[in-house]
Amino acid sequence: MAGMPSNDIYLELINTLSVQIPASRLISDDAKLMAYGTDASFYRMIPKLIVQANSLEEMVFIIQSCSHKNIPFTFRAAGTSLSGQAVSDSVLITLTDNWRDHEIISDGLKIRLQPGVIGADANKYLSPYQRKIGPDPASINSCKIGGIAANNASGMCCGTAQNTYKTVDAMTLVLHDGTILNTAEPESVAQFRVSHDSLLAGIFQLCSEVKNDAVLFERIQHKYRLKNTTGYALNALIDFDDPIDVLTHLMVGSEGTLGFIAEITYNTVIEHPNKSSALLVFSDIESASNAVSILANTPVSAVEMMDGRALRSVAEKAGMPEFMPTLTLEHCALLVESRAASEDELYHQCRTIMASISAFDIPHQVMFTSDPSTVNTLWSIRKGMFPAVGAVREAGTTVIIEDVAFPVDRLAAGVRELQALFDEFAYHEAIIFGHALEGNLHFVFTQGFDSQIEVKRYGAFMDAVAHLVAVKYQGSLKAEHGTGRNMAPYVELEWGSDAYRLMRQIKTLFDPNGLLNPGVIINDDPDAHITDLKPMPKADDIIDRCIECGFCEAVCPSRTLSLSPRQRIVLYREMQRLKHNNESDKYAELEKTFNYLGVDTCAATGLCADRCPVGINTGDLIKQVRTEKYKRFTPIATWSANHFGATTALTRLGLKTNAAMQKTLGEKALSKTVNGLRNLSKGKTPEWHPDFPQANKHVPKTGENRKPKRVVYYPSCASRNMGNEVNSEDTKTLTEVTMSLLERAGYQVIIPKKLEEQCCGMPYDSKGMKKLSKEKSYRLEATLWQASELGKLPVLMDTSPCVKISKEQFTFPLGIYEPSEFVIKYLWNDLDIQQVDETVMLHITCSTRRMGLADSLLNLTKACAKRVVVPEHIDCCGFAGDKGFFTPELNAAATAPLKQQIPQDCTRGFSNSRTCEIGLTHHSGIPYRSILYLLDEVSMAKPSKATPNARDTNKEVVS
Repeated sequence: MAGMPSNDIYLELINTLSVQIPASRLISDDAKLMAYGTDASFYRMIPKLIVQANSLEEMVFIIQSCSHKNIPFTFRAAGTSLSGQAVSDSVLITLTDNWRDHEIISDGLKIRLQPGVIGADANKYLSPYQRKIGPDPASINSCKIGGIAANNASGMCCGTAQNTYKTVDAMTLVLHDGTILNTAEPESVAQFRVSHDSLLAGIFQLCSEVKNDAVLFERIQHKYRLKNTTGYALNALIDFDDPIDVLTHLMVGSEGTLGFIAEITYNTVIEHPNKSSALLVFSDIESASNAVSILANTPVSAVEMMDGRALRSVAEKAGMPEFMPTLTLEHCALLVESRAASEDELYHQCRTIMASISAFDIPHQVMFTSDPSTVNTLWSIRKGMFPAVGAVREAGTTVIIEDVAFPVDRLAAGVRELQALFDEFAYHEAIIFGHALEGNLHFVFTQGFDSQIEVKRYGAFMDAVAHLVAVKYQGSLKAEHGTGRNMAPYVELEWGSDAYRLMRQIKTLFDPNGLLNPGVIINDDPDAHITDLKPMPKADDIIDRCIECGFCEAVCPSRTLSLSPRQRIVLYREMQRLKHNNESDKYAELEKTFNYLGVDTCAATGLCADRCPVGINTGDLIKQVRTEKYKRFTPIATWSANHFGATTALTRLGLKTNAAMQKTLGEKALSKTVNGLRNLSKGKTPEWHPDFPQANKHVPKTGENRKPKRVVYYPSCASRNMGNEVNSEDTKTLTEVTMSLLERAGYQVIIPKKLEEQCCGMPYDSKGMKKLSKEKSYRLEATLWQASELGKLPVLMDTSPCVKISKEQFTFPLGIYEPSEFVIKYLWNDLDIQQVDETVMLHITCSTRRMGLADSLLNLTKACAKRVVVPEHIDCCGFAGDKGFFTPELNAAATAPLKQQIPQDCTRGFSNSRTCEIGLTHHSGIPYRSILYLLDEVSMAKPSKATPNARDTNKEVVS
């Protein structure tokens, strides 16, 4: 292992790298190093430098530059790994979003993927072909292909037959010297055989050595009958003869210690369209384990085991089967899934499965079902166990999840002895669950590292686990999470000295200077697993449950600009630690950095909460911080809230002035003037661009003639004030379009009284001014309650964020709807739709996603236009209220992937939030409008039907 270079050497490296890599992607700021350097493991190593690689050419340059200066380096994809294999105290190399290319090959039989592709996205690309990649880790919605391959990750249905090792077809990799090998290209392979003949000869020699050693050969065969990711993939030495094939498969599961996987081609597997699940509860672990042995010979796709403690951890959650609270710690459950090509085949498979275990006493069960709601509930039991432990742990502790594999025929005994170890070491909250077909069990427990006594307890516990699993039962210490730093001290214990010697030789062949991810897999320090432990100081009740897993990052609009939710929490925790230790100077310095990175650039959408295993909304924390930060502006905000009509009138005046100046001065002169003022004010005035809206001159009024169907229409303050951009060809404003559409459908439109004074409270809520927000919300609620005749009439709000906050804060039983939900429920039978033969873009706002209405908006758009494109990787546009005006870089970063995804034949886009549409228009190059514009364009009134009121109309759903 290489020694740590001096600071001067790192400065030299930065100078060298800066020749080809922009300074913005060479991270050496202390705060960012801490934030960006954190991963999901319980280890903390702060890099000296983080380099964000944008291309294969840059990656080669970075590797060669580090190698020439003898500086260690580590690769990271998503940072969701759990065992410490993606942290570094030297150079950490991460990937920009430019590593997301994919190619479908042979009608989905294969797929070529770059390492930055998220696992779930790969399956989305394959979905039309009814195929998927083999690996299915629990983190598939967040982890990336680079990490999946480098860790040989598997999952609930993957087993040992469909992991990356078994399904890899080809690979492009970069070795320690910067050499690129593409195993799919004969020319690249031929050149490599010449240039790296000594490496290939060394690999061939290792293969020969193993194949001539019957004892070692048999041990390797035995180890890979189980799930096993401990150490290097020694099975490659006996499975293949060509050193190129051996090399390719050694890279799988090598955790970045042998080279960089720049591209991988998978042989895909069938994704059966028909699935059915059952929950079977047995009286004890022995019965359940015996059932597993029988089920292994039936057409099951997955069998998940959950011990009594695991079941108890989720028993009281909403929606659980009614028998769950009655189960004891002795009970053990199996969650079984079967998949088939047809419903008839699935039916017969389920009968076969249940017949095979008919002799067992099953005191409680949920029979096989394909009902989506029930299936989701059953799998939520399994998926909810890890967060259930995390949610109840003490502040200052972390959640540790380990995964081991026992021989299936000794599974029950292994579980019993693990449970005994939990009792012996006082891990009374520990639970066990896992992939029973492979004997692969996860155990979850909480651990503090704030005292040496606790560290010693953990170390002694892991020693005991290692001897139990690896020695007594000849199992695997790491079945699917990767060796990392956590199991590196135990690799030799599990494999034996002769096999470990082979691993050392492999490391030396590929990495002669020991620079690639040192300390991972091969580590001479017996205490490596209890060194560099991550502190988890108590910081705030909102975030104390965070385990820094990183599941939140994929949906965060600011993740490429400043910080992700995980990174915000990392820095906030450090600030609280500094405050607690009275390190005021360091605290003040970090707070100054955090004000922009953490607070100003957070959209506070709450999307992170939907991805978080324990439901943490980091936006709530940031709003809390903003409460203090914006306290001095409270008098101004209070005046605006109490004089909202005047505030909105001033807004319209400003928009009118802008439009007049744009027409008279021209865009170039106006931009220079307004944005020059913004520079002088240090960002306190809004940024101007040509897609600024003009004022809305239309004033919606209550319909004069009473009709059988009535609706309350509440135009948001954004749509009341803002029309379309000055140069728009659309002359109608959103309020005009909405009124036209409702009247066409035969509705009398009721506009709430004192409309100009009304606001949902969102502008104040986003700045942490909760009192003002609730005051505005309660006033609006009272107004709408009266306008809707005490909740009898539905209320249409034309902007989705207003609907979301109103649903959250209102207490009266009001029926509040955003546009697509209202149209589907109330207008659909009153309109004839003539679908346009056109390709349109659709932006599904974060508020729509959080309300669970994404499908409603998508289905409505598909009913109106033949081709609908929902761009990838834009879960939130980052306009975030007024941040699109005052922090425009957030909007730009969040929508960066948009323009390149717009088809050439597409000339417009749609959404359901007026402010979002401003930013989308600006960054896409095509106009974005409310979905109501499209519906207004393609719809005609049907012959009227006599209905007493809106609630009596047919509620047919768009399909």
